[in-house]
Amino acid sequence: MKRFFVKIPLAGFALLHVSLAGAQIDAGKFVADTVADVPPSVSLLSMIPDRECLDAAVLSIDSAYSAKVISFLADDALEGREAGTRGGARAAEFIVSELSKYGIGPCGSDYFRYFEAIRLNGVSRAVYMVKGRDDRSVPEKGRIGDTLKLRNVLAMIEGVRKDEFVIVGAHYDHLGTDPDLEGDNIYNGADDNASGVSAVLQIARAFSMMEKPERTVIFAFWDGEEKGLLGSKFFVENVRSGLDSLIADISMVKGYMNFDMIGGNNKPDVPEHFVYFYTASEKRYEDWMTGGIERYSLELAPDIRAWDYPAGGSDNTYFAKYGVPVIWYHTDAHPYYHRPSDHADKVNMSKVVDISRLSFMTFYCMANENL
Repeated sequence: MKRFFVKIPLAGFALLHVSLAGAQIDAGKFVADTVADVPPSVSLLSMIPDRECLDAAVLSIDSAYSAKVISFLADDALEGREAGTRGGARAAEFIVSELSKYGIGPCGSDYFRYFEAIRLNGVSRAVYMVKGRDDRSVPEKGRIGDTLKLRNVLAMIEGVRKDEFVIVGAHYDHLGTDPDLEGDNIYNGADDNASGVSAVLQIARAFSMMEKPERTVIFAFWDGEEKGLLGSKFFVENVRSGLDSLIADISMVKGYMNFDMIGGNNKPDVPEHFVYFYTASEKRYEDWMTGGIERYSLELAPDIRAWDYPAGGSDNTYFAKYGVPVIWYHTDAHPYYHRPSDHADKVNMSKVVDISRLSFMTFYCMANENL
């Protein structure tokens, strides 16, 4: 039987308040009055001995914080957050300031993991490869010499098992600006992927309310996704090469959860629509998700896609490639995908909050299951 651990006594949440629809509500009363009474046969949440503690953490995730993160990252002042630019650096520094605010420390001595990418020649569009890793087979004549200095942001909460890790991540870079466009020429990237960054930060905040998880939890914010999944590739390849200072082998990573665009309305007539990709062999991932939607009465309609190999499209790719079980939350493309019109006011904020609540619960289960 799988066991879950919630070690905070309910009294620890006595002063916790959550914001819902603009109102401040006592969390203990809110949990008791609003969380659905799901039969044990329906949800793996029944295995959690003190469900009210987890409920309070889930319900602390609110629209005000999601809106704050998305609005900051998608502001014109960040100039589209292109990897290797001043706007990208400002986004990374903002993420670190938020993690620090909630007492979540770095992986090692620094939140930033620096790396470089080199641009290749002889192609119709800019293609970058991680310097020192996958560029070694490229002849010098194939290199333009345009080198980007990039940085992932990594934070951690150490678990009881220091040799087992689960990772939740989202890319924070976007497309920057296009000086050839008239009028609005900034690709703000509110849905792509400020929405995903907001979810990872919401999960981090909720974890900061809990005591030590069973597995060590890493919160990852990837750079260079828009230029070829560079940040997540650098991380995974470093682990596989034995060069990561924390994780000695990729087999120590027991699960990865990814967010990429979770606030769009691909189906205007079904605003609750979202896509749930997961590794098909991990059926419990689907059970956690469907149980969470029912327990918290979330307005979500999942399009469930179980793949043997859930790679391609986002930063889940290199984790899946090397056998790490994956969950990926996504809401499909929309008319303002990779357009300057991807602004914060187009994001479905209630969907972002519901997906963030659901994903915290599923990631909590991933971090605390006993396999």
